[in-house]
Parts: sequence; structure tokens; C-alpha cells
Amino acid sequence: MQYATGVYWCRGRAARVNQDAVVLQQVLTRRGRVLMAAVCDGMGGISFGEKVSGYVADQLREWFYRELLHMIRKRKPFWVIRRSLDRLTFHMQRQLGRYAAREGASMGTTMTVLVLWERTYLLWHLGDSRAYRLQRGSAEQMTTDHVHGAEKLTKCLGSFGYFVPEHRMGTVRKGEAMLLCTDGFRRRVTKQELCDVMRLDAAGFRGPAGEEQIGRRLKEIGEVCMKRGETDNLSAVYVRCFI
Repeated sequence: MQYATGVYWCRGRAARVNQDAVVLQQVLTRRGRVLMAAVCDGMGGISFGEKVSGYVADQLREWFYRELLHMIRKRKPFWVIRRSLDRLTFHMQRQLGRYAAREGASMGTTMTVLVLWERTYLLWHLGDSRAYRLQRGSAEQMTTDHVHGAEKLTKCLGSFGYFVPEHRMGTVRKGEAMLLCTDGFRRRVTKQELCDVMRLDAAGFRGPAGEEQIGRRLKEIGEVCMKRGETDNLSAVYVRCFI
């Protein structure tokens, strides 16, 4: 399996700092190609939101190289991989809780993580960032928005208590794509608009030229969101699957 990827990370036109963090790691192993993507949307004030999302992104990158690749080399079953990231989530929750207690502040971040190993995907999720599956002219929302009303998060990673991440597992087919994004990137556009803009020809979008085109299309969505009044940070990671 091969992947064409793109990342969009934008402070936006109104925010003072970008409290989002993104992750995209990819390695070709003897057991096949392994990819991890993630988006995190921090909260808790200008400085704390940025620190929390950045901390989680750094921990995920370390987990990818320290544990995930090792488990794949050892042919560990998927439930072992799932429990490994669940343990990391619990560890990060404890560390963030301690830091928040020292600072006397509330802070947190959403966390949406995608692992692709050849044809199999695993998805972990907390918060109101989203993962979409784009296929055959349609966009399927793969995650639940953990919110009450329009704004209040009911689940996240941070100083608000521990929540077991929502989990999903399945297979991907040739030509399908995954889009992970924060709420600022998707709030002002419809699922159909996301799908229409990111529709790419399977033959013409491989390699560096294809990834440049993916980047331009992600930027196009971000600019439309800002023109429609979006004031939040905007971040997204796109992964297209090829045989």
C-alpha cells in the first residue's frame, strides 16, 4: 500500500497563536508501510492550549517510533496495539492533570489519531475534532462529536478527568482517503464540499506533484472557511490510499 498525504496548519485571521498540533509519520517496514496521523486542538488560554496540544503530539510521535513500529515488527495483534495507545492516553491524562494542578488552571485538548498499516486502519478519538472517510463522491464522518450543545466539550484529554478514547477499526480500499481535521477547518463547510474539493484522480495525484496538489486543495478549504467568518485555528491531515 502507498499513501499520498498533505497537511494544513493555519493560525487563522483572528487568533493570536495556533493552539492546534498535527502529526504525520510514515515508515516502510518489512511488515509493510505504517502511517500515523493525528490532530489535536488545545484549550485553556493562549499559552496552555498550545502547550497541551504540543505535548500530546510529541508523545504520539515518540509512541510511533518507540512502541508501534516494535509491535508491528513482532506481529502483535491489533488489540495489543489498541491497548498500548490507551495506556499512553491514560499516562498523558495523569501528567496533564498534575501540571494543571501545579499551575492552578484548567486545560485540555482534543485528540484524533489514525494508524494505517497496509489495508487496516485504527482510529482513536476524544473531543470535537473529526475523522472523515472520503470515497466514491461521499464523506462519512467516522468520529462522534463529544460536545454538549454547540460549544461545551464532554470528552477531551487534559485536566477534566480520564476518558477512554472512542475506538474504531476497519479496512481501506484503493482510492479511498482519510481526512482528520479540527473544528475550525470543517465548521464552515459541508461534508459534500469537503468531498468535492478533495476528489482526486487516482492516476494523477501520486508522488510529489500529487502531494503539492493535495496541499493546495487543503489550503483552498481553509481560505473558504475564513472567508465565511471562521476565527478559530484550522488544521487538517489528508491521507489517500493507493495500491
